[in-house]
Amino acid sequence: MAPALPSQIKQWFAARGWSPRRHQLAMLEAARRGEHALLVAPTGAGKTLAGFLPSLVDLTERPREGLHSLYISPLKALAVDVQRNLLTPIAEMGLEIRVETRTGDTPSDRKARQRARPPQMLLTTPESLSLLLSYPDADYLFADLDTVIVDEIHAFAAEKRGDLLALSLSRLQAIRPGLRRVGLSATVGDPDAYRTWLTPAGQAEKVALVEGDPGAPPDLSILIPEDRVPWSGHSGKYAARQVIDIIAAHRMTLVFCNTRGLAELIFQELWSENDDNLPIGIHHGSLSREARRKVEAAMADGRLRGLVATASLDLGIDWGDIDCVVQMGAPKGSSRLLQRIGRANHRMDEPSKAILIPGNRFEYLEAQAAYDAVMAGERDAERFRPGARDVLAQHIMGLACAGPLDPDALLTEITSATPYAWLDRAQLDDIFGFISTGGYALRAYDRFQRLVQEPDGHWRLAHPRFAQQHRFNAGIIVDQPAVDIRFNNGRKLGTVEEIFAAALSPGDRFFFSGMSLEVLRQTEAELIVKASTKSAQIPSWGGTRMAMSTHLAGRVRRFLADPSQWHRFPKDVHEWLAMQRIRSVLPRPDQLLVETFPHEGLHYMVVYSFEGWNAHQSLGMLLTRRMEERGLKPIGFVSNDYSLAVYGLEEVRDPAPLFSADILDHEFVAWVEESSLLKRAFRDVAVISGLIERQQPGTRKTGRQVSFSTDLIYDVLRRYEPEHLLLKAAWADARARMTDVGRLADLVDRAAATLLHVRLDRVSPLAVPVLIMIGREHVAQHETEEALLIEAEALANLAMTPD
Repeated sequence: MAPALPSQIKQWFAARGWSPRRHQLAMLEAARRGEHALLVAPTGAGKTLAGFLPSLVDLTERPREGLHSLYISPLKALAVDVQRNLLTPIAEMGLEIRVETRTGDTPSDRKARQRARPPQMLLTTPESLSLLLSYPDADYLFADLDTVIVDEIHAFAAEKRGDLLALSLSRLQAIRPGLRRVGLSATVGDPDAYRTWLTPAGQAEKVALVEGDPGAPPDLSILIPEDRVPWSGHSGKYAARQVIDIIAAHRMTLVFCNTRGLAELIFQELWSENDDNLPIGIHHGSLSREARRKVEAAMADGRLRGLVATASLDLGIDWGDIDCVVQMGAPKGSSRLLQRIGRANHRMDEPSKAILIPGNRFEYLEAQAAYDAVMAGERDAERFRPGARDVLAQHIMGLACAGPLDPDALLTEITSATPYAWLDRAQLDDIFGFISTGGYALRAYDRFQRLVQEPDGHWRLAHPRFAQQHRFNAGIIVDQPAVDIRFNNGRKLGTVEEIFAAALSPGDRFFFSGMSLEVLRQTEAELIVKASTKSAQIPSWGGTRMAMSTHLAGRVRRFLADPSQWHRFPKDVHEWLAMQRIRSVLPRPDQLLVETFPHEGLHYMVVYSFEGWNAHQSLGMLLTRRMEERGLKPIGFVSNDYSLAVYGLEEVRDPAPLFSADILDHEFVAWVEESSLLKRAFRDVAVISGLIERQQPGTRKTGRQVSFSTDLIYDVLRRYEPEHLLLKAAWADARARMTDVGRLADLVDRAAATLLHVRLDRVSPLAVPVLIMIGREHVAQHETEEALLIEAEALANLAMTPD
């Protein structure tokens, strides 16, 4: 029997001709049983209302002051959007419930008032929640907390922001033992993993799983190009004319790109084809807040026809009347694609229209794999990993700002957070030792001695100034060192990374925010620019590239091995695969194909593993080291998401020994320690752990200053304290995030069992996409690019000629 709703809420539904959905009532039933809950429901199914409905009912039946419900969002904008959409029904129901947001943009006077007189519902982010817990009045603020709602739980649970949130939830549970936890998502692939993460002590069975009814199947298609599918590239820019036609045929089209640089490129390509001057905007995380807000307002008001965007817009925000989504390049995962499809219509009972535009031939296989997975209702499973030590150090420092800490009680509290179930007392003592001294090699410096231990064993702040320092610098997201872009009048346009800005000189031009900008001058912290009408280059941003999910990679391997599926591909993709079968082999899904062949005086070895760019880059480094040691004289390598090509002066006659499992013990360790990877990872963990301050009142360190400080400390620790906690944390980051060692290990394991070596007399069709990339990484001149295109065509003709 469905639970009864209070009359005000029942009348509100009836006045709109609505009835509560089954999953919304199921969430209410779980709340009345006092259970934690995970809701997995399609976009447009009323997930947000389902999450808040038990709180609305409880506050209607038992009105009271004090903080009742805490809503956690991965985005500031999402919290603001939810507040806007929640206030209307609350007002229409006539409920006396105050709803407020608290993010980094909230004025300080409102933040102070919220702690003194909290609203019944507070909408915030993981970072802002962590800061709230750093104040001595946290116990008062959260004394009556009933429910925590974690929205878009898939977006951060398995990352460091999820570690921070899990620790904050464990502190909230200690303050309020009866606290109920709720998770919301449209794209969870492994619900049990998220239930384990969500619940105290990892007891998944204590989290009710509520699944929404499936929505209308999406209207999903893959663009057939007017010309041929390109051999290489991942932008889909060849289809700019077709995308403009798509924009013209719809009210509002979101054009998703996987990177900020690609968004800038695609905007320029679309604008050059925009003969009818359709209003098109651009939105990504490096644009100034003012620029993003302006575009968002234009979307909401219906003043845009198209918007080129990155992941900055792919979460649950309902900006406007979007009726079509275009994905430029491969989506990299079925869950990511489903999330983006859901931006169109944003209504459960109407199909969302989306069009995939593969960037190259391999991406066409990947796009088809994503299409099939979405239509089959299959999602990508997250790979959860142990909680990070640097995040734990930041969390403990935050709790110390609120008052003295009992390490025994704290250990019980922390290990109830699933990511930190591994922690024992000795490891906790190591964390306290780091926060209190900086470690053995740094203990002589007062600025690293932030905690002291009392005779009773409790830990407290060494000085009140460390509380202010912590609150100024806390946070998990460590941006790459960046400089501001400003016009002469001081107006800020956004930021670009220092490494890109350092290569610019006065007179150079680059595209940003959809404009061509000319550099007038630059300082350590700013690029001063003016608008230009001349052609320009696209900025580059660093960061880890998204790899194709293992789920999609498996589907692509099956496509290669199953010619009965090839009729679904464009003619030139079909012919490409058919010629590969004639000229070489197409591997079985479980095989690792390695081809070797001569080309233009060099010897090539191409590995088809489909494990993603990061894993392939790492393997390329390791293989060339091993080949050097064995006298094979490698010259270089190049990789994409699908394959790795190594080229050198000597033929690789037997590749199997190059892939032996000990490559991850010997060459991997030596390579990481000698490369800049570990130093880059150390910079991030030093900032997150609080060892290095990013900012002080009124000032913020430049990226160069932060890097200089961390590099000095890194060198000291490597020399005098190689087992330092932060070096261990940096190693964990370098392995997981920068080198994708998990997929690298999978690749090596597969090689040991299934490696198939094929010797050829010339380049194979399957090798063309990766070989074309040689020489293309730093193309700056149009003439050079044209020459490379001619060279690529000759390479393709050679590969596609039958024996």
